[in-house]
Amino acid sequence: MFDIEVAELIAAETRRQHDTLGLIPSENHVSPDVLEASGSVLTNKYSEGYPSRRYYQGNAVIDGVEELAAGRAQELFGVDHANVQPLSGAAANLAVYAAFLEPGDAVLGMALDAGGHLTHGWGVSVTGKWFRPVRYGVRRDTGVIDLDEVRELAVRERPKLIWCGGTAVPRTIDFAGFAAVAREIGAVLAADIAHIAGLIVAGAHPHPFPHAKIVTTTTHKTLRGPRGAMILCDTIYAKDIDRAVFPGLQGGPHNHTTAAIAVALKEAAQPAFRAYGQQIVKNAKALATALQARGFRLISGGTDNHLILIDVTPRGITGKPAARALHEAGIECNYNTIPFDPRKPFDPSGVRIGTPSITSRGMREEHMAPIAEWIDRVLGVADDQGKLHKIRAEIADFCKAFPAPGIRV
Repeated sequence: MFDIEVAELIAAETRRQHDTLGLIPSENHVSPDVLEASGSVLTNKYSEGYPSRRYYQGNAVIDGVEELAAGRAQELFGVDHANVQPLSGAAANLAVYAAFLEPGDAVLGMALDAGGHLTHGWGVSVTGKWFRPVRYGVRRDTGVIDLDEVRELAVRERPKLIWCGGTAVPRTIDFAGFAAVAREIGAVLAADIAHIAGLIVAGAHPHPFPHAKIVTTTTHKTLRGPRGAMILCDTIYAKDIDRAVFPGLQGGPHNHTTAAIAVALKEAAQPAFRAYGQQIVKNAKALATALQARGFRLISGGTDNHLILIDVTPRGITGKPAARALHEAGIECNYNTIPFDPRKPFDPSGVRIGTPSITSRGMREEHMAPIAEWIDRVLGVADDQGKLHKIRAEIADFCKAFPAPGIRV
């Protein structure tokens, strides 16, 4: 590479990914084929519009790429229409607002501190500023969503849009229950499956269709594709969604990303991916059990999917220093609020971990107990750099047996 400084940074990041345990549930390791498509000459082409309706010439090949990606998404998820142009999950969610709401309309979404996403109507997001947010949470005794509360809020506030799904939800989402509430008040139900799309494809989580007529998802996380997004919907909503994406919110799509999405969707249609998605859940459950055996308090008492939310305060530490200590020891996670958290989001009570990345590396249930042991040890010596670095060396040695896809060191 001509730019030595960038090359050195890429090499350093490659080494970091190789030598550490990636437990951030929104991250994964893509295949060499996805990486190749992401770095292709398709990045050179501008293509505002949709296939056969572009505002630039020379897009016959790009049309084929986008049609391939959209067709594969439709087949994989069993839907009528797929828009593969959104540049991110947040952009996909904003398109749903643009398609169905006017400024000031009410939207019902999961509160951020309960596990929802910023774009489900939180105050620091435009979705909480331009629309009237109504927020539901989880039960204090169980840590799971209370659909009775959801219905009560919906009947009282009459939102035009209801979101289900979130970013720190360790339990199965009851799409049918949310759909019943939406039908009762005549609201549009949108399912944000960004975290669980790969699990749905693998049959390891219930499907949002036909309950939710609008579904948004990122294409990375458990789906193991590039950093992009999709909106899936019935034919009746296709024009509204497409117009909201372009020209409503963005110009030309990133064609190299679209191609990488197409590759990832083909990979997700293979039998091996189904086994992979189910292994993610097996690993998460095994890791949760191992953590509980060491006395950790898990929000909702465990997990049904890829994600585990831990209250670390009983260990005499808070989320931010816990995440930093784990990082120093070679375990990557993120600090995270927990339901009814008395602490502020910048140093909350919890950390969030997940198993997509380590499952991509070939780790299985029997490898979860050592990981739980390392987490336990780290939080016991969080202020001792020497001991943390000793653990980091142990983890780096452990990781050698599990090379990450697409990474050469």
